[in-house]
Amino acid sequence: MIDDVDAALQVLLAPGASNHGAEVSLEAPTRDWASRRSGPTLDVYLFDIREDLDQRGVAREPVVEDDRTVALRVPPRFFRLAYLITAWTARPDDEHRMLADALAALVVLDSVPAAALTGWLAEQPATVRLEVALPLAEDRSMSDLWTALGGELKPSLEVVVTAPVHASRTIPVLAPPATRLAASAEPLP
Repeated sequence: MIDDVDAALQVLLAPGASNHGAEVSLEAPTRDWASRRSGPTLDVYLFDIREDLDQRGVAREPVVEDDRTVALRVPPRFFRLAYLITAWTARPDDEHRMLADALAALVVLDSVPAAALTGWLAEQPATVRLEVALPLAEDRSMSDLWTALGGELKPSLEVVVTAPVHASRTIPVLAPPATRLAASAEPLP
């Protein structure tokens, strides 16, 4: 599922990046990576994955064979994938324009369009939600993230995509044992 979300974000961001002659990268924006860049880059770095407990379902879907429920399918679980989007060029004003194009491409969307979805996500009826530049959660600090990456603080967008994880797990339904009543020759008291 993560690779499908990565691909969808690349599809959504590629037109704006190409307007600046930039590539879309999924690399961690470390100091070493930044020094190896060869041209303008819009970096889309996955830095956090957490389950969205508000969307955890408990209802199980019956798996029916020969008009009989043989198992119960566990519903998918939804995960919030947080991405840090940064622009990398030789000039800060070019980086700001790239970020503005990325923001303009994503802020109009509440979900990832079906045309951008691939793989298992494309087959799911669930909406793949997309949130852009929301206020930071209390447990997050951008400066801490940049320190962990070994880089200097840069302007960035946080994009959170909430997508289902394929749960192919089923729980077998056991049939109750057949009960046979034997005819008794003795009358009941």
